[in-house]
Amino acid sequence: MTDPRPTDVQRALDLIARGSDEILKREELEARLAASMKSGGRPLRVKAGFDPTAPDLHIGHTVLLNKMRQFQDLGHQVIFLIGDFTGMIGDPTGKNVTRKPLTREDVEANARTYADQVFKVLDRERTELRFNSEWFGAMSAADMIKLAAQHTVARMLERDDFAKRYAAQQPIAIHEFLYPLVQGYDSVALKADVELGGTDQKFNLLMGRGLQEHFGQPAQIVLTMPLLEGLDGVNKMSKSLGNYIGINEPAIDIVTKAMKIGDDLMWKWIDLLSFEIGVDEAKALRRDIDGGALNPRDVKLRLARELAARFHGHDEAEKAVAGWHAVVRGEGDVSNLPLREIGVPAEGLRIAALLVAAGLMPSNSEAGRKLKERAVRVDGEIFEDAARVFMPGFEGVLAVGKRNFARVRLVGG
Repeated sequence: MTDPRPTDVQRALDLIARGSDEILKREELEARLAASMKSGGRPLRVKAGFDPTAPDLHIGHTVLLNKMRQFQDLGHQVIFLIGDFTGMIGDPTGKNVTRKPLTREDVEANARTYADQVFKVLDRERTELRFNSEWFGAMSAADMIKLAAQHTVARMLERDDFAKRYAAQQPIAIHEFLYPLVQGYDSVALKADVELGGTDQKFNLLMGRGLQEHFGQPAQIVLTMPLLEGLDGVNKMSKSLGNYIGINEPAIDIVTKAMKIGDDLMWKWIDLLSFEIGVDEAKALRRDIDGGALNPRDVKLRLARELAARFHGHDEAEKAVAGWHAVVRGEGDVSNLPLREIGVPAEGLRIAALLVAAGLMPSNSEAGRKLKERAVRVDGEIFEDAARVFMPGFEGVLAVGKRNFARVRLVGG
């Protein structure tokens, strides 16, 4: 077999670089890709670590998983590392206070749920599922002290979050200093060629490079991915902020939420989340939208359908899209929407309380304000009667604006 063509290497490099924030070092990645394509070359070992602190994944977590899948599609081996040992330390990244460590029971319960979810994105046959307790559980106290000797306090304080806490005289526990070393040593134990992480993990990823060199291994390439902004278009996607799409949410919720993102953010989501819309097609779609030949809503709906299909299959995605069309555009049958049963008292609920119970409004007062704005619809008709009581047995579609809706059936509670 001849050496790989430069175009093959460049095509692989372009796919890997898509959406990434930084590659350290790009020329090393190019050389390893070329070597892997030669006769007798081995697949690269591509690692990403996840501490099992939040077992229910949202699509922000899948940014790394998608990049891992792209490596798999290029023929490489990915390592999904569950940090069951580091989870008991607690990653201090981005925190201004010491995080409470998880118990062994917490870690094990959360770790089990990860495996069920990640293979909705990753190819099971090309994935090594590993736990870092494999090597740290066998490490002695002396071994851990030797590892800690590889770095200085001064170097640790170069990390922005540690530096800020130190300057503010906020406590930093010794075990938190161990976290970057422990994460870095994972790369040594796994002989990683590439490690992926968010931009907030760069310090820890570089620690892996340094430790590999110390232990006589080729230093891994570090590839950082940007953090995905959530539905609000401002903050990092987070369950605590409520601006997320969970991968286990119903398909209709994935479609509905994805349609809420801003037109500008849509392009970043496509870069980081879409397998179907390539770089060149994305450029062509953007030109069509800028020229007025295409509505951004249609591109957004295509992305929403892709995400729903990834996590729930093609049929469920099509039902969800049909349901969205039925409510938002008045096209099709609302029976495609999932039916949500809501328990209500025997005397029923007024519309404001019903909108809150259906999860469409945060409070009765906010629901009342939307009524006055004529933004509430029941079965497609504008609804303004704040005094009407909805009794058990009612079934219909409630909507607030064009983006928040639910098909409900009221049952006696």
